[in-house]
Amino acid sequence: MDKETKAEFINFLKEYVQNERQEKFKKVLDERTKYITVVLEDIHHPHNASAVIRSCDCFGIQDAHIIENEYEYDINPFVVKGASKWVDIKKYNEEKNNTLSCINKLKEEGYRIIATSPHANDKDLGDLDLKTGKIALVFGTEETGISDIVKKNADEFIKIPMVGFTESFNISVCAAICLNELSNKARKEEIDFKLTEEEKEHLTMQWLVKSTRNPEKLEKEFHNRFSSSSKK
Repeated sequence: MDKETKAEFINFLKEYVQNERQEKFKKVLDERTKYITVVLEDIHHPHNASAVIRSCDCFGIQDAHIIENEYEYDINPFVVKGASKWVDIKKYNEEKNNTLSCINKLKEEGYRIIATSPHANDKDLGDLDLKTGKIALVFGTEETGISDIVKKNADEFIKIPMVGFTESFNISVCAAICLNELSNKARKEEIDFKLTEEEKEHLTMQWLVKSTRNPEKLEKEFHNRFSSSSKK
């Protein structure tokens, strides 16, 4: 769909979506980011992965990458609370080594691979430099953490400082702490982390479609109307 057609389609869809929801879209998009993204490697408890997706939406993270080597991610609707409707979930499950496939794709897109780990020689979360460039936070499995492939290909390692007996947080708690810290830091340091106008336009169209009852019927009606008007 070219730029002109996309703009026409957005205006068409707005006729079927309440103004209050459209205003909500604008407010959310103003704080949305792809500068920080999240990677979940083989999370086999659906409620944990769903809780992370929910945190992504709450903290304005648009993309979440799900690596499925041994375990498939099934959305838990009672935990995710509809967040999966607004967060773009990208799955990696077609390669022999899905972890490496995901890492390579993110690096091609300019992301630094930041692995989360509780080891003593890692950098504290608060010391991570966001100004260096975009980051992809990688969270490993509940029992064993990040894989050796992640360890080998990560650009940096971070940990959340802890003072208790327990070695690590639950994966969903860890993600929420990291996203809260880093999203606040990005705003305070005035990093250019927000979406481009083109990205906002694309998401506006995507969210408008998801807010209609019969998107297939509306899309067909739009194409009929648009093709008719273009012939005049």
